[in-house]
Amino acid sequence: MSKTSSIRVLVVDDEINHADVMAEAVARMAGFTVKQAHNLEDAKRYFVEDNFDLVITDLRMDSETDGFELLQFVRQSKPDTEVIVVTAHGDIHTAVQAMRKGAYDFIQKPLDLEVIRTQVRRAAEKITLSKKNSELSAALDQKFGINGIIGQSVGMQRILQLISQIAPTDINVLILGESGTGKELVARALHQNSRRNAARFVALNCAGLNESTLEDELFGHVRGAFTDARGDREGRFEYAEGGTLFLDEIGDMPLTMQAKLLRVLQDREITRLGSNDPIKVDVRFLAATNKDLLQAVRDKTFREDLYFRIKGAVIELPPLRNRRDDIPLLVNHVISRSLEKLGKTVQGIEAHALNALIAYNWPGNIRELENTVENMIVLAPGPKLTTADLPSYIAGSVPTSTAIVATSGPSALTTHSSTALTLAGMNLADLEKKAIEETLTAVQGNREQAAKILGIGERTLYRKIKEYGLKE
Repeated sequence: MSKTSSIRVLVVDDEINHADVMAEAVARMAGFTVKQAHNLEDAKRYFVEDNFDLVITDLRMDSETDGFELLQFVRQSKPDTEVIVVTAHGDIHTAVQAMRKGAYDFIQKPLDLEVIRTQVRRAAEKITLSKKNSELSAALDQKFGINGIIGQSVGMQRILQLISQIAPTDINVLILGESGTGKELVARALHQNSRRNAARFVALNCAGLNESTLEDELFGHVRGAFTDARGDREGRFEYAEGGTLFLDEIGDMPLTMQAKLLRVLQDREITRLGSNDPIKVDVRFLAATNKDLLQAVRDKTFREDLYFRIKGAVIELPPLRNRRDDIPLLVNHVISRSLEKLGKTVQGIEAHALNALIAYNWPGNIRELENTVENMIVLAPGPKLTTADLPSYIAGSVPTSTAIVATSGPSALTTHSSTALTLAGMNLADLEKKAIEETLTAVQGNREQAAKILGIGERTLYRKIKEYGLKE
């Protein structure tokens, strides 16, 4: 059988004896962890709280429809989780109905331990294969992103290339960018594409944590180190052994803690609170901040020696307003995963609504965009997102006569007075010609200004003017 070391199983049955039998049968198999629930409410709560790969549930519990309700809940919440249903001898027809609704298979009562183990093994093999395929797909998908990082703009393609080059090394990386630009996503991509990807990725946000809390979180403690230290506890450095440790908002770390972190990064060893015994650690260190660390160094709020220690390589993420070309891709990505995440899906978004999203400045960046589109999907009454579904602060920020048109040049987005509907059926060359022509008209032939608006170089603009025979 394929390796199943990460298979987590939830057994659900209101008859505790039956639940115990199934749970024990699975728990005795190598590589499985099992949890039980004895009613629908607990099963839903446990499923939300934990990351289960397989659910084994009785079809008829307190209510005859409990099993079907749980099956539907699981399929909507996490479609890649497999469900095996348990049914009474005379109820095979109901079990077949459950399989048509997405169940993997069924187990018939009275319970047979060997049958349970066989079905679980088969489901586990499918789960493991699915996981491997997902990981392979993520690792190979270089066209529009790496490990969930989406972007076809020139700036994002450079960042994706940089991630590919840096990931296989052990160099420290400092990730810069405004809040919501995807700094942790970049950190995870660096880990997943590194030689350490079989070990843990451990993240900690430093914002709002005082020195004592940070020290305990990072280095751990021994029993009796302080009043509530009733046992030994390993810190994040030890927990990430062999893997990657990511500290977000490192610019908020207290100065005294910065000195302790610097020593750990230099010596590659930590000492737990309350102990005198150093412990060697082997981790790849990544950090991120939305602050100007150089200015913080000048202001004496961030140590210069630590700054140069963590600044092995730098990845600076652009705000969303500087990569508007990627907004359609990001919107479509949110729409495509809407059924899995929200239990609801839509068929797409109308041009005017998309134009408004492209035109908005997104102070919260990708995080704000995702939340906005998800909210639109949940509240949308129709099969497509329209301007009526836009939040008022976005709908009101773009004149109704304005549309955004993407030309074929890098980051070449411009506004013009036509509506998106008038552009239907035009090819990219016609769109580009029209965008350049109307931009030149708007700036009264000023090529330098037009090039800036279009996001292309003056030489490129001059060549396009010649190519399309445009008047300045």
